[in-house]
Amino acid sequence: MLRAKNSRGVAAPVEVDGDDGAGFVRNYSAEDYVDDDITFQNELDINSRTVNSNEDSEVSDTNEGSSADTPLIRAIEDDGAFPKARHIFGFMGFLGFAVVYAMRVNLSVAIVAMVNQTAIPQDNNTSVDDTCPVPPPTNNTVPAKEGDFVWDEATQGLVLGSFFYGYVLTQVPGGRLAELMGGKLIYGYGVLITAIFTMLTPIAAYWDLPMLVLVRVLEGMGEGVTYPAMHAMLAHWIPPLERNKFAAIVYAGSNIGTVISMPLAGWLCSLDFLGGWPSAFYIFGLLGIVWFIFWMYLVYDKPSIHPRISFKERDYIEHSIRAMQPRNYNELLSETESDVVQVTNEIIPWGSILTSVPLWAILVTQCGQSWAFYTQLTELPTYMSNILHFDIQSNAMLNAIPYFTSWIVGIACSSLADWMLEKRYISLLNSYKLWNSIASIIPSIGLLATAYVGCNWIWVTVMLAGVGSFGGAVYAGNQMNHIALSPRYAGTMYGLTNSAANICGFLAPYVIGLIINHHETLAQWRIVFWLAAGVNIGGNFIYLIFASATEQTWSRNPRLAATQTVLS
Repeated sequence: MLRAKNSRGVAAPVEVDGDDGAGFVRNYSAEDYVDDDITFQNELDINSRTVNSNEDSEVSDTNEGSSADTPLIRAIEDDGAFPKARHIFGFMGFLGFAVVYAMRVNLSVAIVAMVNQTAIPQDNNTSVDDTCPVPPPTNNTVPAKEGDFVWDEATQGLVLGSFFYGYVLTQVPGGRLAELMGGKLIYGYGVLITAIFTMLTPIAAYWDLPMLVLVRVLEGMGEGVTYPAMHAMLAHWIPPLERNKFAAIVYAGSNIGTVISMPLAGWLCSLDFLGGWPSAFYIFGLLGIVWFIFWMYLVYDKPSIHPRISFKERDYIEHSIRAMQPRNYNELLSETESDVVQVTNEIIPWGSILTSVPLWAILVTQCGQSWAFYTQLTELPTYMSNILHFDIQSNAMLNAIPYFTSWIVGIACSSLADWMLEKRYISLLNSYKLWNSIASIIPSIGLLATAYVGCNWIWVTVMLAGVGSFGGAVYAGNQMNHIALSPRYAGTMYGLTNSAANICGFLAPYVIGLIINHHETLAQWRIVFWLAAGVNIGGNFIYLIFASATEQTWSRNPRLAATQTVLS
């Protein structure tokens, strides 16, 4: 039961369906509850029904009593002047993910130029029928330069995976720090640290292998805070019915960063500028430092402390988020600043969080999707080079195409998901399950098909860029599910699941290195692709069974949950 103050200050209860309200975020900051009185005097409109201003009245908001054409929140024509503060925040977040992913994936391309492939022993017993023919040289063919390092497949897997040793360590601390301190500093300094250690990568590589691994681990620790911090900021900034589409655009910066960095890194590696492959690390690292300067000036933790946001936009954001509160609204309005500070510093109900079955369902499906994703991200350039025999520039370009198409499909699917939810054509839980299944099953089919189209690069591209593009639907799938389960601890929960999922970032390259083990054949790579597809589809099956879109009781009553955890 919600209690909202109407225009005369009378508290009136409004009953809201738990399923419809499960996916929307509360704002717990002190500023939001002691702000201008005019913000709270705006009439609360839920499903086009207003609260009686003279007496308490209960209104049933069930699926049976609502039309499918009735939006969850009434749209408004004017939510502030252009450019809107939340759009600037979203654009800078998009660029931030583009930069950090460019710094993450450039090694996947550069390692092809770094390694001296001819100095690595190969198995000479391979059947000729199980390899792709090397294309004959042409007049335009530039002889490939031999790399400086003699690393076999297992060592390359260690180098590629070392980033994720650090990446998984800072996921949970990053999410919790963003909830306590705000996401601006955590996200910003995370990108800055990543940029600094990216620029140190070539120096470390020439120093020795352990130093390179250490630098990549530290780089991963910097980037590890970015996703949980952004998740915490989205909870404060984005109105409920914009959330899927907005998150898809922001997080899709990772796809654009990959699209740009892969061909650009391949081109830089083919030059003599700054030594060839080291230039890819210097240039992307410098871009990260420039981005940090603009982020610190343009972005703030929440609308209530932004000095340049218009009143209309701030009121629209805060009113839209409050309109879908599943918690007693009168309790929120009566909380004092000291109460909110106490909530901020309360004990986290770790026992309840760690034993939450829906959270484990998210974790399992994210692990499956991450295994398939990192198989493609870190190992496909090697497959293109050693099996299909592409030169480094063609290799990088073809590897970039799937991320571009995934970005397009991700935005389209998220917009469609928001529209279907607004029209009530589908419940929030079924929406999560539908789009998560699309994001898991269809790309897995494409990955398997890649293994069986053989040496036809056109069909390989169709399978990865066409069929595989549906992986972008994940933004409307499990990615927003954390906020539905617990708006209060969304950052911490995302840190937990993303940390577990990114363990696959170093496990996948290492396991693939063991599977290949000097046997660069189509048969061995088919094992790699079957493993990735099986893990991905299996994780989605678990999600379909155990997922939930209802806010958990330990999130609605954190003090009680924390007390029970301590007593137990």
